[in-house]
Amino acid sequence: MTKELRRLSIIMLLMFLALFAATSVIQVVQAETLAENPRNTRALYDSYEVQRGSIIASGSAIATSIPSGDVYSWQRVYTDADMWAPVTGFINPALGSSTGIERAMNAVLSGQDDSQFFARLERIFTGQPPRGSNVVLSLDTAVQRAAYEALEGLQGAVIAIEPSTGRVLAMATSPSYDTNVLASHDSAAVNASYDELLANANDPLYNRAIAGDLNPPGSTFKLVTASAALASGEYTPESTLPNPATYTLPGSTTAIRNAGGGTCGGGSEVTIADALRLSCNIPMAELAVELGDAAIREEAEKYGFNQSFELPLVSTPSSYPRALDDAQTALTGFGQGQVTATPLQMAMVSAGIANGGVVMAPRMVDRVIAADLSVQETFEDTEYGRALDGNLASEMVAMMVANVSEGVASGARIDGVEVAGKTGTAENGDGEPYTLWFTGFAPADDPAVAVAVVVEDGGGLGQSGSGNTIAAPIAKKVMEAVLGR
Repeated sequence: MTKELRRLSIIMLLMFLALFAATSVIQVVQAETLAENPRNTRALYDSYEVQRGSIIASGSAIATSIPSGDVYSWQRVYTDADMWAPVTGFINPALGSSTGIERAMNAVLSGQDDSQFFARLERIFTGQPPRGSNVVLSLDTAVQRAAYEALEGLQGAVIAIEPSTGRVLAMATSPSYDTNVLASHDSAAVNASYDELLANANDPLYNRAIAGDLNPPGSTFKLVTASAALASGEYTPESTLPNPATYTLPGSTTAIRNAGGGTCGGGSEVTIADALRLSCNIPMAELAVELGDAAIREEAEKYGFNQSFELPLVSTPSSYPRALDDAQTALTGFGQGQVTATPLQMAMVSAGIANGGVVMAPRMVDRVIAADLSVQETFEDTEYGRALDGNLASEMVAMMVANVSEGVASGARIDGVEVAGKTGTAENGDGEPYTLWFTGFAPADDPAVAVAVVVEDGGGLGQSGSGNTIAAPIAKKVMEAVLGR
C-alpha cells in the first residue's frame, strides 16, 4: 500500500469513527433532550412510531398501545378509562398533546429516557424495533375503584396515600371523562369532544385531587391549627379557651358562630381537644389569633402548604398566605378566609400525623420496567420533613380518634377498626353551596392508609349537606377497600 493510500485510509477511518460517534451521541446521549424539544416536530412524530410502553396498576395494564393501521402506527387504548382518567391522562399524536402520566413519564414510555441508554444502544447494533418501557404505578385497582364508585353522581375528588411511604393508593375525581375519546387519531372528532368537555360547567378535565380550583379546607384545617398549638410548646390538648356563643373578629364588626349556633359544649371555657372533637369554630379562631399567622403558616408549610409536588403529576400548591391581619388569621383557624387546599394536601396532613409527625413526599410511580421485564429504575420513598415530635403526634392521633368515635366525624366509623379523622364543611359565601371534607387514617394504631375527600357544590344539597354525612362515608369505603373489609 502506498503512503498516500495509507494516509487516505486513515483519514477515511477517522471520518467514519467521527460520524459513528456523532450519530451515537445524537441517538443515545442526546435523545431525551432532543425528543423533549418542542421545536423538534420530527422527533415528536417519530416517537409515535415506537410501541409505547404500558401503564400498569395492580399487575394489569390500564394503558396500552395496539397497531392502529394509520400513519401513527400505534393507537393508545385505556382500560376503565373514566376511572383512571386523572391518573393516566391521555396522549394524542394527531394533536401532539398529552396529560397525566402519559405526559409526565413520556420519555420513559416512548423509550427516550436516560434510564434506557443501554437499551437504545443495543437496538442500534441489533436492529430491533424500538419499544418504550412500562411504568408501574403505586395505585391499587381495588382502592381506586372504591374511590371512583363512591364519588358517583357527585362533584369532587378522593386521594388515598400510604402514611409511612407517601405512595399514592388511589386518585379519583368526579365527574370524569373517557380518555379513549381524546386519544383518537380523528383530530376533528377529538377537537369537538375536547371543546365539549371544556364547556362543561362541572369541569370534568380538572384533576380535583391535586389541582383545579382549590377550595377552602374548612374544619379539616383545624388539625393544622391544633398541631401548631402543640408544636409551640405552650399548649396541650387540655389547654382551655374562652367559650362564647359569638365572637367578633379582631378589628372588625363581623361576628362568627359555631356551627350549632351556641357555645362549644357547656361551661365558660373549652379545651382544645373538645373544640376539635365538636368541631367548634370560635375556640379555633381564638387559638389562631393567640398563635399568630406566622406560627400557623410555618406549621402548615411543614405539612406541605405553599409547595408544589411532583408525583410525577404536578400538584397546585395549597395556600396559607403571608402577612394576614388578626381577623383573617382568626378565619384561617377553622379553614376559612384566604386558606385553600387540595385533597392531596389534607391527606398529607393526616398522613404526617399518622406517621409519628413525619411527612413523606407523595409519589405514584414504583418502578420502570423494560419490555423484557428487567427493572430499569426504582423510585424510593423520600421524607418531606417533620411536622411534629412523635409524642405530640400521638396526642393529635388521640384527638382525631375521639372525633370519629364520639365526635362529629362518626360517618367514618368502621366496625372493629379504630379510625382517626376530621370532617369539614366549608362556606363559600352567602347562599353558595358548602364544600364538604373529610380527612383521616386507619387503623389508628398502625396506619395503612390516609385519605382525603372533597365534595363540591354541597353534594347537591346546597347548604344542607355536611362533611360527616357525605364526605366521611366516602372515605370509609376507601379505607375499607385498603383494609380488605
